[in-house]
Amino acid sequence: MKKEKIEAPVKKNERLVVDIIDMTYDGRGVAKVDGFPIFVEEGITGERVKIHVMKVMKKFAFAKIMTWETTSENRVEAVEKDLIRTGIAPLHHMSYNAQLDFKKNQVTQAMKRIGGFEELNVADVLGMEPPFAYRNKAQIPVRMIGAEIELGFFRKNSHDLIVVEDFLIQDKMIDEILLFLKERLRKYSIKPYDESQHSGHLKSIVIRKGHYSNEVMVTFVTRKKKIFYLHDIVTELVAAYPNVVSVMQNIQPNVTNKVLDERLNVLYGKDSISDELLGKTYHISAQSFYQVNTEQAENLYKKAIELADLKKDDVVLDAYCGIGTIGLSMANKVKKVYGVEIVPEAIEDAIHNAEINDITNVEFKAGAADKVLKNWTADGIKFDVIVVDPPRKGLTEDFIKQSVELEPEKIVYISCDPSTMARDMKLFASLGYTSDTVYPVDMFPQTTHIECVTVLKRKS
Repeated sequence: MKKEKIEAPVKKNERLVVDIIDMTYDGRGVAKVDGFPIFVEEGITGERVKIHVMKVMKKFAFAKIMTWETTSENRVEAVEKDLIRTGIAPLHHMSYNAQLDFKKNQVTQAMKRIGGFEELNVADVLGMEPPFAYRNKAQIPVRMIGAEIELGFFRKNSHDLIVVEDFLIQDKMIDEILLFLKERLRKYSIKPYDESQHSGHLKSIVIRKGHYSNEVMVTFVTRKKKIFYLHDIVTELVAAYPNVVSVMQNIQPNVTNKVLDERLNVLYGKDSISDELLGKTYHISAQSFYQVNTEQAENLYKKAIELADLKKDDVVLDAYCGIGTIGLSMANKVKKVYGVEIVPEAIEDAIHNAEINDITNVEFKAGAADKVLKNWTADGIKFDVIVVDPPRKGLTEDFIKQSVELEPEKIVYISCDPSTMARDMKLFASLGYTSDTVYPVDMFPQTTHIECVTVLKRKS
């Protein structure tokens, strides 16, 4: 017997008035027609809006707002609608207090829905003021639009470049240097990359700036090594901006979404910049992972150190250690720190960062966290505190089980994704390690992303 096809209660291009009753994890408003969800870009809970239905799927639809019949008290005038369309700043039409409430709710719902934690306390989100111009790194595509070379960002779920000059959340000097470079690229007629033809020379520009040092690194990502007039642009750049102490060329010949390849050339100055985090100095290379919001990274790490309640005789495991920022921040409070990271270049940076800070009670190893942990355990090393800061996909089940078998006093978990954190905490809880409070820290104002930290302790 053939299944009867159920028609959606709305049609493409239909216009109707709806109430926004909720918001999705990625910042869209949610309306319902006969129980059928419609995701409305820029909608805020409590608003009544006239929408244009753009796309209808089997179980939901997408729409854009034409006019507002009522607006939320949490709405502020958006600086630039394109910052929502590109995903650079999808929440910047909401007041900052409303953003923090939205993020706290995302964490709370993840802990309940995925972790099954009904009683777990989620603290108020630690925000920052002002919540703008905080990013110390920019990764900007270069394309030809019409007859002009342009810089900007891709529209969400596409590779259509939207021209952006004020990125709102980037350090203002980074925006200024980008505008300077755009003028020079036009002056020397540098050919931007054309994805459809896999032709042209310049793919993107990556800029990093030290929050405290003010040192700047500019990396030109090119399709091939030889680019006419690139050295002329570099000469003009460093003359105009003396704090540009490193100019790199990264050669990325492949058709790929991966921005940087392994091949790097120094065009000017050093191959890294320096900056500080919690009083320690770090050398940051073009490919290093380094937190993009220095001020909030310091607040996040301070909270992690507070929760760890470190003692002089403690031995600490810093898993997913990157260039060593968390472990080195803890080293002077404990007996020994062991750090593991799968990226060999990051471990090289971590070793170097330990040397320049005169820290000798640390040991860093490249490899998968679960495999290296097995080796250290086989060598008889016991850990009092385990600190984890995994990528968005969270921890492996094997690593969680190994961690619990070691019976550390505390496991400090830092996460950039509340969903995978809740999943992992559920497994930890089933193995005897629980938390009473999760602390969200807003590392990425104006976006939907949120960092969290908690401490897991053995049940008595």
